[in-house]
Amino acid sequence: MLPAAMPDSSDQPSDGPAAPPPLRVVADAAARDAATRKRPKPGERRVQILQTLAAMLEQPGADRITTAALAARLQVSEAALYRHFASKAQMFEGLIEFIESSVFTLVNQITEREPDGAEQARRTVVMLLQFGEKNPGMVRVMVGDALVFEHERLTTRMNQFFDRVEGQLRQSLRASAGDAGSATPTVDAQALASGLTALVVGRLQRYARSGFRRQPTEQLDMLLARLTA
Repeated sequence: MLPAAMPDSSDQPSDGPAAPPPLRVVADAAARDAATRKRPKPGERRVQILQTLAAMLEQPGADRITTAALAARLQVSEAALYRHFASKAQMFEGLIEFIESSVFTLVNQITEREPDGAEQARRTVVMLLQFGEKNPGMVRVMVGDALVFEHERLTTRMNQFFDRVEGQLRQSLRASAGDAGSATPTVDAQALASGLTALVVGRLQRYARSGFRRQPTEQLDMLLARLTA
């Protein structure tokens, strides 16, 4: 089963963002429907390929996955993979699209439902690290470990993802600094947003490189309370 899951509703405050349907839910539904047919539909096979790729990335030593290994895991030919994706880079792009869509859907819900800018920032950081905690395979993509030997545009796209995260944090924190009477709200917000983004990336990197043993959310509440007080 693809470990692509969104933070549970219990992980967020009661008025927090509702999670969009995770990729694995779609995959599970597709698998049940496919049981009555000899072959899955094209869209279902694409999800199955991404599901398997993410699951393989969760395994130790999976920084580089070949299409041959992926095809073997799926018990299909490599040619069958290329009927759905033009290249392995496109498969990784599919995972990145899922990360982007899932995360920024939740970011938008946080900013719509929480009026306080500092609390928006805190909830965004918590959500990002919970997402990584629940999706170990995706973390290897997010921090770039799985993209080292792939096309550089994939790394660029993940860098842009974190730039976008930082921009959202900066926007939330600027409003908060202004409300608090800061004489330099833009400067204050920029510095703190940069630090919080570095915290997210660093925690996710540690999670991946510890073999997913060091949880990214450990002692997070205390740390964020100090940083965003």
